[in-house]
Amino acid sequence: MKARTTRALALLATGLVLAGCGRGTDGAAEKPKDVNTTAQATGKLNVWAMGTEGEALDAFAKKFESANPGIEITVTPIGWDVAHDKIISSVAGRSTPDISMIGSTWMGELAKSGAVDPTPGNLIDKAAFFPGAWSTVDVDGTAWGVPWYVETRVLYYRKDLAAKAGVKPPATWEESKTFVKGLKKAGAGQGMQINYTVGSWQELLPLVWQQGGSINGPDGGWTFDTPEMVKALERTKSYFDEGLSTSKVDPASFPASFFKGEVGAFHSGPWMIAGMEKDGGDGFAEKFDVAPYAKGPAGGTSFIGGSDLVVFKDSGARDAAWKFVKWLTEPETQAAWFDTVKALPSVQAAWQRPELTADPRVAVFGEQLKDAKTPPPVPTWEQVAKAIEQQIERVVRGKTTPAEAAKAIQSRAETVGTGL
Repeated sequence: MKARTTRALALLATGLVLAGCGRGTDGAAEKPKDVNTTAQATGKLNVWAMGTEGEALDAFAKKFESANPGIEITVTPIGWDVAHDKIISSVAGRSTPDISMIGSTWMGELAKSGAVDPTPGNLIDKAAFFPGAWSTVDVDGTAWGVPWYVETRVLYYRKDLAAKAGVKPPATWEESKTFVKGLKKAGAGQGMQINYTVGSWQELLPLVWQQGGSINGPDGGWTFDTPEMVKALERTKSYFDEGLSTSKVDPASFPASFFKGEVGAFHSGPWMIAGMEKDGGDGFAEKFDVAPYAKGPAGGTSFIGGSDLVVFKDSGARDAAWKFVKWLTEPETQAAWFDTVKALPSVQAAWQRPELTADPRVAVFGEQLKDAKTPPPVPTWEQVAKAIEQQIERVVRGKTTPAEAAKAIQSRAETVGTGL
C-alpha cells in the first residue's frame, strides 16, 4: 500500500472469527482445495478493487472474458479510504464479492475471519513470486491469496545537486550523512525529507532490519524494545537534530519542494517516477535518479508492500475466480499491467519483459525487491503501526527519547497482541 493506513477493526469484538486462523472447526489445519484445471470455468464474478487499479481493471477483465466466454466479470472500484471497513462489513454480513484486492497488511485480519479461501497449490506456484511478496499472504504456514503487485522503497535524489556537491548515492550508512550534507550544501534546504507522521513506520522498520533486528520473535510475540529499534529511532532523530531534515515545513509542499531543489532526497515507492516525469516540468526527468537503500550493518533491506488478491469462500464461482487471479499473475499480464498503471509485478519472471527493462530506474526497484521485508500479517498490525507512528513523531519533536519510545511501542504492542 502507498502509505495508506486505514485502521483495523477488532475482529474479536465484532464476532467475525469464524474458524480461527488457518484452522477448521475441529482444530486441524485447513487444507486448500484444488481447482479443476481441465474443465472450462464458468460463472459471474464480482471483483472489488481500489484506486488506480480499480479504475483500470475492467479493461483487463474484458480481455480475460474474451478468452473465457463462460465467465462474466463485474469490477467495482472502491476508494482506499473506505475499502477496509467495507470489506470487513461484507464479511460480517456474508455479502462478500467473489474476489477483492486488499492492502498487504490486511491479510492476517482476513485470514483470522475465516472468510477467505486458502490458495490452491495446484494452480498457484509460490516459487514464481518474490519471497517478500509471498510472505504477505502467508499466515501460520497457509497462503490465503496471492500477491498481485508489489512496491518497495528506494532513495530518490536530485542528480544535479549531487553532481554539484561532488557526492554519489551512499552505499553504506556511514556514507549517507556525507551524501545528505552535500545535497544541502548544494542548495537543498532539506538535504533529506523524512516522513515522521502517518505511514512513518514504513521508513523506520528498514532501519531496524538493516541492523539484523526484528520486530517479532520466534514465539510470535513483539520485539520492539531492542537496541536495534532504539538505534533506528536515534538515527531518524539525528537528521532533524543536525538540520538535515525539518519538521517545520508543510508536508503539502512536497513534491513541489523536490522539483524546486528545496529537498535533495527522500525514500519512496515506484509510483513517484511517473509523477516526477509528469509534474516536474520539461527536462526534470534528467534531474533526478534513484538508488537502493544504503546498507546498514546487516544489509540494505527495504520495506515491501503492495496489494494482494483474495477469493472469498462464499463465491459461487470459485474455480472461475481462482483462474482469473491466476491470469492476473501471469508474467505477460503483469508486464502489461505495469505498462498501464505502473504497478510493479509480484512475479519475478515478469521483470525480464521489455516493459520492465526499458527504464533503468525501474530495474533498481527490481533489485531492491530481492532484499525487502514486510511486517507479520497479523490482525492487529494497524493498531501497532499507529503506536509506532505516534512515538516517531514524539521522538522527532523532542517529546521523548528513543529508548522511552521503544518501551512505549513495546508496551502498546503487548497490550493489543497479535490477534492470532
